[in-house]
Amino acid sequence: MNTTPFNTLSFPGKKNSGDSVVNGVDLSVNFAGIKAPNPFWLASAPPTDKAYNVVRAYEAGWGGVVWKTLGEEPAAVNVSSRYSAHYGKNREVIGFNNIELITDRSLEINLKEITQVKKDWPDRALIVSIMVPCNEEAWAYILPLVEATGADGIELNLGCPHGMPERGMGAAVGQNPDLIEKVTYWCKKHYSKPVIVKLTPNITDIRVGAQAALRGGADAVSLINTINSITSIDLDNMVAKPTVGHQSTHGGYCGSAVKPIALNMVAEIARDPATPTLPISGIGGISTWRDAAEFIALGAGSVQVCTAAMLNGFRIVEEMKDGLSRWMAEKGYDSIEAFSRKAVPHTTDWKHLDINFKTIAHINQDLCIDCGRCYIACEDTSHQAITNQVDGVRKFEVIDEECVGCNLCVNVCPVEDCINMEQIAGVDPRTKKPIDPDYANWTTHPNNPAVWAKEAAE
Repeated sequence: MNTTPFNTLSFPGKKNSGDSVVNGVDLSVNFAGIKAPNPFWLASAPPTDKAYNVVRAYEAGWGGVVWKTLGEEPAAVNVSSRYSAHYGKNREVIGFNNIELITDRSLEINLKEITQVKKDWPDRALIVSIMVPCNEEAWAYILPLVEATGADGIELNLGCPHGMPERGMGAAVGQNPDLIEKVTYWCKKHYSKPVIVKLTPNITDIRVGAQAALRGGADAVSLINTINSITSIDLDNMVAKPTVGHQSTHGGYCGSAVKPIALNMVAEIARDPATPTLPISGIGGISTWRDAAEFIALGAGSVQVCTAAMLNGFRIVEEMKDGLSRWMAEKGYDSIEAFSRKAVPHTTDWKHLDINFKTIAHINQDLCIDCGRCYIACEDTSHQAITNQVDGVRKFEVIDEECVGCNLCVNVCPVEDCINMEQIAGVDPRTKKPIDPDYANWTTHPNNPAVWAKEAAE
């Protein structure tokens, strides 16, 4: 067991990883008044459970940390085992499931360590995650204790999907807009620094939770928390994983598999007229610099990482910072703010998409490896728009007259850029009708029943 004092630990070979300028690009952020040398933060989770881990993370170069959720005394009790995974080929972890609760260490020890770590690392963001019973007295008690540590802000864990909701906390609060607003208000009343509300994805409309947090006075929101899940069943013993004795339960799902869900929810809040400027800390499946850039482009001011660090270690942040800064330099972005929310104006509801925009697939024969995946996908499950033979020879070509531009073949092709979607104009080869060059959408389309009703009323 390592007995080195937590305030003197060093990450091997790393002396100063706090520079905000990387490859000539400024990665620093000011998120809801919380400054950090870069947007990469560790999310509240096992990797941030104690000073030892947090110091190693800072040494490795992480710009911030959200300390694992603190709660009331006595401390939570966890079970064994706690994790399961959803695997791809070669045991690649696609998704991670956990049933671990909030910290099982005493409040006193956590507060002492937070105080020392913030003192030793004043340039890094240090946020404290909190979850206590849903009454003002509980929050009024713990908030001054946390504020005394000198931490930069708090994150309200209103999204934990397992264990804690059974006690009226976590997602039980995050699924109730009135309680979100109320708890946020209590925190703003009893705490003077930034309050970040962590939202649960286990809800019909994520915007409702964000709006409630804003009404309560939240300085920012973070999302997503983990998704209710069961990853697999042990068919020999007929019990789900992770297994505790002869039983199991649903847990919180995270990892790369949840990224599309998280991106959508971040975008929904960013483009909601009720929350257009609400700062967002993006969470969910972030494993690379590109993932981070996508979250930032859709509205995130910082990003939080957990599963990728658990699978690969803290040093992944080096590649994240290097990759993001090089991409930014190539694109001419000199700061995170320069491209933050850039993709939001281009994200809309389906009804506003251009119905007159037409594309068809094109296969680059020089890159094609004749695997036939595009043909099988299109022939069996789509529009029979790809042939597998030309003049009796194995060859895959798009039949323009049958292609609807669905993009399925592009997604199943194993060779990048072998199949591309090309915009067409003039006459649609499938319908034999002229393509209208002007923008049009579903709200005015003649097939829309709402248009019929409007015309009939007029």
